[in-house]
Amino acid sequence: MSRILSYLRGRTVLALAAVLFVALAAGSDRAFAQDSVRAAPRANAGARLPFGPGEVLEYRVHVSIAGEVGAGVMSVEGPEREGGTILWILRSEIEAGRGPVRAKDQTRSWFDPARGAITRFEKIERHPLSRSEERVQIDAALGTFTDAGNAPARLGSAEPLDELSFLYFLRTLPLDREGVLVLRRHFDPARNPTIVRILGEETLTLPSGIFRTRVVEMEVRDKKRFRGSGTIRVNIDLGACRVPVQIESRMPLLGTTTLVLSGWMHPPRYPFAFWCDG
Repeated sequence: MSRILSYLRGRTVLALAAVLFVALAAGSDRAFAQDSVRAAPRANAGARLPFGPGEVLEYRVHVSIAGEVGAGVMSVEGPEREGGTILWILRSEIEAGRGPVRAKDQTRSWFDPARGAITRFEKIERHPLSRSEERVQIDAALGTFTDAGNAPARLGSAEPLDELSFLYFLRTLPLDREGVLVLRRHFDPARNPTIVRILGEETLTLPSGIFRTRVVEMEVRDKKRFRGSGTIRVNIDLGACRVPVQIESRMPLLGTTTLVLSGWMHPPRYPFAFWCDG
């Protein structure tokens, strides 16, 4: 039995690598290092976001120790009305592994485009040897959040984000110059702050096209995946859509995991959504 479990754990490493791309810890009080970007933009009633309902991003997942292991989709659904508030549903689905040993992660964020913040967050992870769920409800009025019926805890930000919505938030940042931001936007105070470094430009040639990108590097806090903290590197296309075309991370035991854009669909016109022309 011990040999079987050892084998499954080894195969599970490959599967778990694919679910990395929603492991973005966030953080936003506008505290910045010297010579950094001066203001962290946020979506408000007058803002136009570079994404919106109808957008679909498709990725292939690669691990340095095993090659291509799976695929994932990020999409924006809605709009939906909840308690008088218009919400978009940010969704990600990742499935990866080898043969019969598979892992699947599903994540949803209920995102208020007028505030640039979430009202709910759900995540379900199904791995060969485990299953876990997060169901977070935000109470902005009280400044608290609850997870799966646990006692309310203090919010980490007045404009909270989760690991998925933070990736969309990155697309709203000014990318015209290099800089450093210290962000406190995660709903869980233990996951703050995130250090975001806006680095130089890089041209990527991928199966889905040639992209002129800006490199954004994040130092995140995530005890579950990084044993404390880790670094995530994102190449964001400099076109109007600000699409993350490549997401790369280094994790203990797994080495480098990379998600590569394989295709995307533009959103139709919706309030607050920018009409992307690529």
